[in-house]
Amino acid sequence: MPSITVHLHQIDDAATAAQIRQHGLLIDRPEAKGGRDSGAMGGELLLAALGGCFNSNLLAAIRARGLDIDDIHITVSGELAAAPARFAAIDMVVSSAYADRAAFEKLVKLSERACIVANTLKGAAELTISIG
Repeated sequence: MPSITVHLHQIDDAATAAQIRQHGLLIDRPEAKGGRDSGAMGGELLLAALGGCFNSNLLAAIRARGLDIDDIHITVSGELAAAPARFAAIDMVVSSAYADRAAFEKLVKLSERACIVANTLKGAAELTISIG
C-alpha cells in the first residue's frame, strides 16, 4: 500500500516545523496557551486538512465532468469533548455557485467518499457534511 509521510522537528519550546514534500508550515499555540502564535494549532490544521482534502476531491470531480461550478466555500467547525482532549463532532458546510443543486449534491457525496481525512475521522468523531 502507498503511504504518506510528513517530517516534523522542534523549533523552540512551543513550535514545530512540518515539512510536507516541498511545503513547510509552522505549528504553534496561541500566546494565551503558552505559545508564540507563529502557526496554527494541530487541531486547527486537522480541520483545515479535512476541508482541503474534501475540496481537492470536489474540484477534481468538477473538472472531470466539465461542470460549471465555481466559488466554493467551506467552513469546518469542531466541537471539543471535555476529556480526553479531542473533537467529539465535526461539521463541514460546503457552499458554491452552481446551476444544478442535485448535481452538486452528488459531487459532494462522491467527494466525501473519496476524502482520506473524512474516511479516517468517521470512526473517531461524529462527522457531518452539508450544503449551505
